[in-house]
Amino acid sequence: MKEFIKAMDNLPWIAKLILCIPALDIVWTIYRLIKSIDAKNNLGIIIAIILFVCAPFVWLIDLICVILNKQVWWFC
Repeated sequence: MKEFIKAMDNLPWIAKLILCIPALDIVWTIYRLIKSIDAKNNLGIIIAIILFVCAPFVWLIDLICVILNKQVWWFC
C-alpha cells in the first residue's frame, strides 16, 4: 500500500491533472481509501467510501485542489 501511495504522490502535475477527469477520478477515490487504511483512520475510511458513491461530484474538488495545491485533497 505504501508503494501505491508514494507512486501517486510522486506523479507529475500533469498526470495528476489528467486523473481528475470525471471518468478517471475513481483512481483518486481509491487513493483516498488506501491512504486512510494505511493510516488506520476509521473516519477517513468511512468518508472515502461515501465519496466512492459520490465520485461523479468529487472530480471537481480534485481538479481545483490539483490546480491550486498540486495535491489531491485529503486529511490523512
